[in-house]
Amino acid sequence: MSISTATHDGCSSSSPRSAKIANLIRQFTNTMKSGGLKFKDRCKKPTQVHALTINSILSSSSSNSDESTTLPFVNAKSLLPYGLPDTHLIEPPLDPHLNPLDFINSISDLYKRIIHSSSESESCGLYLEQYALFCAVGDPKLLRRSLQSAREHAVDIHSKVVLSAWLRYERREDELVGISAMDCIGKVLECPKSALIDIAYDPSHSVFDRCQCVSENASENLNVTGSRTSLNNEFLVHGNDDEIVWFCIGNEVITCLRPKIASLSSPLNTLLYGNFIESAKETIDFSRTGISKEAMRGVEVFSRTKQMENFFSPSIVLEILSFSQKFCCEEMKSACEVYLSPLISTIEDALIFIEYGFENMASLLVASCLQVLLRELPSSLNNPKVLTLFSSSESMEKLASVNHSSFLLYYFLTQVAMEEKMTSVNTVTLFERLIESATDTWQKTLAYHQLGVLLFEREEYKHSQTCFEAAFEMGHVYSATGIARTMYKQGKTYLAREVINKILSENKPNGWMYQERSLYTLGSKKIQDLEEATKLDPTLSYPYKYRSVSMVGENQINEAVEEINKIIRFKISPDCLELRAWFHLCLEDYQAAVRDICALLSLDPNYMMFHGKMRGDYLVEVLNQKVQQWTPADCWVELYDRWSCIDDIGSLAIIHQMLVHDPGKSLLRFRQSLLLLRLNCQKAAMRSLRLARNLANTKHERLVYEGWILYDTGYREEALSKAEESILIQRSFEAYFLKAYTLADASLDSDSSSFVIQLLIDALKCPSDGLRKGQALNNLGSIYVDCGKHDLAADCYINALDIKHTRAHQGLARVYSLKDERKAAYDEMTKLIEKAGNSASAYEKRSEYCDRDNATSDLSMATQLDPLRTYPYRYRAAVLMDEQKESEAVEELTKAIAFKPELQMLHLRAAFYESMSEYELALRDCEAGLCLDPTHKDTLELYHRTQKAAEYT
Repeated sequence: MSISTATHDGCSSSSPRSAKIANLIRQFTNTMKSGGLKFKDRCKKPTQVHALTINSILSSSSSNSDESTTLPFVNAKSLLPYGLPDTHLIEPPLDPHLNPLDFINSISDLYKRIIHSSSESESCGLYLEQYALFCAVGDPKLLRRSLQSAREHAVDIHSKVVLSAWLRYERREDELVGISAMDCIGKVLECPKSALIDIAYDPSHSVFDRCQCVSENASENLNVTGSRTSLNNEFLVHGNDDEIVWFCIGNEVITCLRPKIASLSSPLNTLLYGNFIESAKETIDFSRTGISKEAMRGVEVFSRTKQMENFFSPSIVLEILSFSQKFCCEEMKSACEVYLSPLISTIEDALIFIEYGFENMASLLVASCLQVLLRELPSSLNNPKVLTLFSSSESMEKLASVNHSSFLLYYFLTQVAMEEKMTSVNTVTLFERLIESATDTWQKTLAYHQLGVLLFEREEYKHSQTCFEAAFEMGHVYSATGIARTMYKQGKTYLAREVINKILSENKPNGWMYQERSLYTLGSKKIQDLEEATKLDPTLSYPYKYRSVSMVGENQINEAVEEINKIIRFKISPDCLELRAWFHLCLEDYQAAVRDICALLSLDPNYMMFHGKMRGDYLVEVLNQKVQQWTPADCWVELYDRWSCIDDIGSLAIIHQMLVHDPGKSLLRFRQSLLLLRLNCQKAAMRSLRLARNLANTKHERLVYEGWILYDTGYREEALSKAEESILIQRSFEAYFLKAYTLADASLDSDSSSFVIQLLIDALKCPSDGLRKGQALNNLGSIYVDCGKHDLAADCYINALDIKHTRAHQGLARVYSLKDERKAAYDEMTKLIEKAGNSASAYEKRSEYCDRDNATSDLSMATQLDPLRTYPYRYRAAVLMDEQKESEAVEELTKAIAFKPELQMLHLRAAFYESMSEYELALRDCEAGLCLDPTHKDTLELYHRTQKAAEYT
């Protein structure tokens, strides 16, 4: 596979980096063609923010403006200091992850390789590949499960250390005040001590088991006390005269037992009992061995006790370690490493001890240092010494010498660097190390593609193009976007368009292909490409952004707002909210503009408005001069109104405004996290939740927030423990609610349901506001429904509605449906639609309570409002299948799976293929579904049934 490119004369100069990259590529690929001039990237944010004063922005157009403290009225133009948005500055970013043309085939093949893997280390590597593929999907739960599976199958200490640190990083515990990098959550999965134990994989012992950190610490304290009492006896050497040997170090003589010293290693045994002169001597001069008398006494003690005693200082143990390396005393060397490892707790410690580890080939000691540095990420990468340690080729060789250089390590480090938006020269070299450590094709492909993205961001377009070409040559078709984009930045628009044309002609069209080609076309062709991109993948935001900005240029501002609303309804992002706020400024709707800016600042507190030229929080200060200011009481009233209208963005904006006036309010941060989760902004939600935990004034409140952090990152039992601990300190609504929610997450029997019901009743007895009590009543009603107690459920939903919990309409509709009152259920959902406005979920749910024609209409509206909801596709496909339109049914699912690979749709399509006797396709979809969830019972049954059917064909 290749993309032919013409050779162009241009300015070319060799540099160390270009030579390095060229050498790396020659190792894995054929010679690449490159060339072209280097143009300035129009997308790059300026390095200097242009400061504006409030008075300069709000200056009156009148020559005799009022200069008093009251700011004068201004027109909209003065609030647009940077004019209108520019279509050239909203180009879509390059995806840095693997993006296979046929994602379903890729994960299907991966699942087969996982179940047929021949070793645990191979399985660990396959789960890492799974993580790399799932990055394109972006589901945090899938990514976390892949890392957990990789950690579960890790057999060597190095892999355990890296994966344990990676899992900790994913939870960003570094942002929690009072939490040490080496703290343990109580599971083997992330335990720093468990990671350093070199034991084989044992299916009977899960990494999800509880570790023994607490009990081990207690026993260690006892051991230290006991050993110190025998300090004076440790150096008493007893033995026959022929067993005694004296080692002279300077003027000191250390008495040792010859057979004990000889047993430490083969070289020492040869020295003392072999054909050397020393073997016949009673006194041996060790002055030139480099060991001190104190360290030699330590060697003598170890030779008899086989223990590295606690009264030895670290400096003495380091000497003993060096002695062990020199004389090949493996057992003593291992004991030294075990002794030193727990002493390393800071970055400074790690940087010192790791050099001793390199010098003495002490793999465990290096692992302990590496663990501290990795568990301190991302802050440790801001330390120049740490960054140099990981990025220099010399350090890579040192790590390799002790088996601690791997693709896994550099993949983790580069992921952190990308997350932190690090683009320095050292970061580039970090990616070069990733390339050097890559062995499998997918690893090399990923490494080259990601280095290409980094160099593109650094405006090194020629080198970036070379990397993208290398990734493309290895079969990663998506890297063609990088090739085209770098050509475009070098002024080769025609060649860029031809690259994408070639991709479109040789492959099944994908949304990103048309989106990319639109960058290199004009007029109606550009619009056609963008429309096709949206049709194939409605989740791509650039087409909506371009169309809306173009409308503003044509003075169709209201239409622009409607266009950008189409994607904001189901996929909220700061850049889209920025555009809508910009459009509202054009309309002089300052209140709406403030709402959107406050909402986007909840997602990204440091966001820069106007294409990176003004801080968002500063613009809010400016606009606040033009809008009505609310008191805290007004904000609560507005919050209730927005919440009852299911206006999540409006609610988020109000909470942000409340936090400006009361930034230390943990309750508000918690509410902010709930709204962000509802908007599917998990990273921002977790950041707010961590802030809530840090700001909590009481221990019982802090425990609740810690519980939610654990629950949201998959640690259900630990979350439950936090809730129970909080309740013991103080009975509170949030503690009871957390406990009930965590328990209800599992399959409930009658006894468990009764217990959860009582917990929610106890929660409702505790003080809280209507917003949270409405949620508790709604949850309580849901459990009553599951228990068949429909009247009690209806009472809960009605009570929730009385305090403006609008979502309770859906629960009440369900009760009516179960009572065979479908008309009442339909009407109830209609009320929800009227109150909630454009609610895709409400239309979807209402479709269950009407005839097929109305259901089809409601589901069509649901898809229009939110194309990511999968039930409408499954319903329409099932209808088509009932009408024996098999091809149309499959196509209905296929078009959604292309941009939303989801288990239920894959399962349904596999069932369709099975009924059509297309067993290979059915097996493929089952395997893809099981790659997403290997425990899904229905898909497993379908998979095994299809396998048997395929054997007889």
